[in-house]
Amino acid sequence: MARAPTTADAFNAVAEPRRRQILDLLVGGERPVNDLVRQLGLAQPLVSKHLRVLREVGLVDVRDDGRQRMYRLDGRPLKPIHDWVKGYERSWSQRSDRLDAVLSELQGSELQGSELQGSELQEKEDGDDGREE
Repeated sequence: MARAPTTADAFNAVAEPRRRQILDLLVGGERPVNDLVRQLGLAQPLVSKHLRVLREVGLVDVRDDGRQRMYRLDGRPLKPIHDWVKGYERSWSQRSDRLDAVLSELQGSELQGSELQGSELQEKEDGDDGREE
């Protein structure tokens, strides 16, 4: 089965790591393309290609400001991604809670073990080696 084009929806568009980096930069506000090029360390044509894909799925808006093109994030197309991921949040929370319980148990066992070792050391220092005379 052929893979859906990257411009089909936000899911496919953000699958590319460089596009996510662009979105991360645009979270801070509107930026000219040259600023994005500089921040990403990529060639301008490559950044423009990624911006075109993001624009086609509605994640990025562009406006002309004199000779510059200014890009800004439009987060509305990310809502379906957020809603989908949110469905997994309960599972993550439950797993995290179970991990916390296991860690607490281990820490309790470790603390008891160190207390026992400490009492054994104290007995040796006191001259009681546990043998009857």
